[in-house]
Amino acid sequence: MGNKNKTISFRVNEDAFEALQAIAEERDISLSAVFRDYVDRLVEHDGQVEVVPEDELEARTGGAGADEEISFPPTVEVPKRFIREHERLELEAEHLREQLDEYKGYVNDLQDRLEDEEDEVLLLDELDDEDESYQLR
Repeated sequence: MGNKNKTISFRVNEDAFEALQAIAEERDISLSAVFRDYVDRLVEHDGQVEVVPEDELEARTGGAGADEEISFPPTVEVPKRFIREHERLELEAEHLREQLDEYKGYVNDLQDRLEDEEDEVLLLDELDDEDESYQLR
C-alpha cells in the first residue's frame, strides 16, 4: 500500500489568510507548502509545535546561531535514579490508596453497626472475634 495524500480544508479569517500569504511569498513557496510544512512539523513533534516570529525565536534561544540546532519542544535529560524514585513513590501511593479504601470500608461497617444498634455499646474486643476480619497496617 502506498502513502496516499489526503486533503484538509478549514477556514481562517481574512487577516490570518493575508498573513499566511505573506509568509508564503516571503519564503517563495505556495500557501499549501506552508501548511504541509506546519503539519509535517506538528506530526514530527507529536503535536507540540508552537509558531513564533523569527525575532522572538532568537530571543527565546538566546541568539542561537545557525550552527546550533533548536529542537521543539525542549528536552531535558532525567537521571535514572529520579525515574526509579518516581516509580517507587507511585507504587507507594497506590498501596496507601488501597489501605485508605480498606480503612474506609472498616469505618463504614462500624458506622452501619452503630446505626443498627444505637442503644448498644460495641466493644472493639468483640469486633475482633467476629467473622469479618479487618487488618490495620
